[in-house]
Amino acid sequence: MRKLTILWMSLLLTVQLSAQADYSPVPLYWKTLNSEEKEVYLFAYLTQVYDTHKSLISETGRGEFTKWYYENRAELTYNIFDLLDTTAVEKFVVWVDDFYAQPEYRERPFPEALQFAYDRSQMKGQTLLEKYESLLGREKKKQN
Repeated sequence: MRKLTILWMSLLLTVQLSAQADYSPVPLYWKTLNSEEKEVYLFAYLTQVYDTHKSLISETGRGEFTKWYYENRAELTYNIFDLLDTTAVEKFVVWVDDFYAQPEYRERPFPEALQFAYDRSQMKGQTLLEKYESLLGREKKKQN
C-alpha cells in the first residue's frame, strides 16, 4: 500500500509539473543581464535575424518561407536598425525592460518585447495623451 501511495504521489506531481506553461527562456535570461550586456544581446539578436534573412534569400530565394520570415521577424529588425541612427540602443533596452516589467508580459517571447519597444519609439508628442493618440493613428493606418 505504501508503494502504491508513493507511486500515486509521484504520478500526480509529474502530471502537475508537466501541466505548467512552457515559458520562453529568453525573458528569464534577459532579466539576468546588466544594461551593457542587454545592449550587446539586443544588437546580437538583431544581427542574427538580419543574417538569417539574408541567408534564406541566398539559399532558398524569395519563396514563401523567406516571405514569412521577413514579415514575422526581419521587417521589425530592419525597422529597428534604421532607428539606431537617431535613437540610442539604450532606449530600446529601457523599453524592453518596461515590457517585461509588466506582470502580464513577463514571460512573453522576445519578438513581442521588440515590437513593444519599436512601437514606443514611434510615439510622437510630449504628453501621454499625445503619444497614445499618435499610436492610435498608426493602428488605423495598419488596418487600412
